[in-house]
Amino acid sequence: MTDPRDSNRGTVALPDTRVRGRFLWHELMTNDTRSATDFYTRVVGWTTQTWDQNPAYQMFLAAGVPMAGLMTLPEEAKLAGAAPGWLGYIGTPDADATGRLAVRRGGRVLKEAIQIPSVGRFVILQDPQGAVFSAFTPEQDPVGDDKPGLGDFSWHELATSDGPAAFEFYRELFGWEKSDAMDMGPGLGVYQMFGAGGQTLGGIYKLPPGAPNAPAWLPYALVTSSDRVASVVPTLGGRVINGPMDVPGGDSIVQFLDPQGGMFAVHSKGTAKAVAPGSGADSRSVAGETSKPRKTRAGVAKRAGTATRARKTTRKARRTVKKAVRKRAIRKRVVRTRAKRRGRAVIAKVRRAKRRVKRAVGRTAARRRR
Repeated sequence: MTDPRDSNRGTVALPDTRVRGRFLWHELMTNDTRSATDFYTRVVGWTTQTWDQNPAYQMFLAAGVPMAGLMTLPEEAKLAGAAPGWLGYIGTPDADATGRLAVRRGGRVLKEAIQIPSVGRFVILQDPQGAVFSAFTPEQDPVGDDKPGLGDFSWHELATSDGPAAFEFYRELFGWEKSDAMDMGPGLGVYQMFGAGGQTLGGIYKLPPGAPNAPAWLPYALVTSSDRVASVVPTLGGRVINGPMDVPGGDSIVQFLDPQGGMFAVHSKGTAKAVAPGSGADSRSVAGETSKPRKTRAGVAKRAGTATRARKTTRKARRTVKKAVRKRAIRKRVVRTRAKRRGRAVIAKVRRAKRRVKRAVGRTAARRRR
C-alpha cells in the first residue's frame, strides 16, 4: 500500500456504507521480510504472492485471496521512531478530508495522502492518544462476505490511554457506533465494542496503570487452533504475550510478538470455515470483515477473571512439576544408594570367597607336609 508514487489523481466516489469505517486492508512493516514471511505463513497458514505493481511488495493470501501486505519498514519511519508492526487501513470516502478532520480533533498526519494507481488514496495518521492507523479511499467498491473465513482478519482491538475519548475520535472520522460493552473488573474499566453498518468490528479498552506498551491497534486473524499457534510461535522465534486463553462463547485467543517485535493476535472457534476463492476480497477489496455482533470475540476484555484462573492453574502446574522433579531426584538417589549397597555386598562376598580359598589352600599344603 505504501508505494512512494503519487499521481495526485482523484478517486471514484463510492457508497458511504460500503467503505466508511470498514477495515479494508492490513499491512506489516518489518525489518526482515524473509523472516516475517516464514513466520506468518507457518503461524497463520497464509501463502505469499508478489504484487504486480511493485516487486518489493508482498501479499499474504488465504485460499488465494489477498489478506494483507508485507514490506520493509521505510527508513523515514525508522528515523521517526517507528518499530516493526501492523498498520490497519480504515475505509473513508475521502482520505484527504479525513486527514484534515483528524488534525482538527487532535490527531497528527504522519504521512501525507498518497495516490496508488488502480488501488486508491491513503493517509497515515496518529490518534490523539498515540495509536497509528491509515484512512484509505479505494478506487473500487469493496466486496466480500461479512463473516470471516480462516486467514481473515476477524477482530480489531485498540488499547489506549483514554477509551471514551478514543472512541469519540474514531466515531467522528468513520461513523463508528457503540455496540456491546463489558466491565472488565476493578481497575480495568469497560471494554467497549464498536461497529459500522450493523457489523461489530472490534473493541476499545483502557490500558491498565503501569502497562509498558503504548496505545496501539492489535489485529486478530482467524485460525483453526489457538493452542497450535501458541505452541508454534516460540519455535519460530516469536514470544507469546497472552494465551492461549478461552473466552466466553467457546472462542480461544493468543496474543504474541513476531521475531521482529511486531504484535499480532489470532483467535479460533469451532465453526471456522475456510475462505473460498472469490468469496472474500481481492487486492483492492476488503481484506478482513467481521462477523455479526457477538461478545465472544472481545479478546482482552475477558482477561480479568480468566487470566486470574490461568495464573492459578499455571502456579498449580508448576508446583506439580516441581513435586515430580523432586520425586525423580529422590528415586535416583535411592537407586544409586541401592546400587552402592549391592556393589559393596558383592565386593564383601568376593573377599570372603578369596579368604575361604586361601584357607583351603593352606590346609592342603599342611597335609602334604605331614
